[in-house]
Amino acid sequence: MPYVNIKVTKEGGLDGTGPTVEQKGELIKGVTDLLEKVLNKNPATTFVVIDEVALEDWGIGGLSVPEFRKL
Repeated sequence: MPYVNIKVTKEGGLDGTGPTVEQKGELIKGVTDLLEKVLNKNPATTFVVIDEVALEDWGIGGLSVPEFRKL
């Protein structure tokens, strides 16, 4: 029973707020299909969760993304 957690920043979508519903659907289907193809996992028992994270909650090198981008 695979569990996949995808984390993306909320700015990833076309409107700057995060992935669209359609994009999330593509991610879920793509990851599920990949696990079936590569590891022969049953899609019916494959779980994919997408978490959207605010930029100020995402850190790189000890800094939040907004602080990192200022450099």
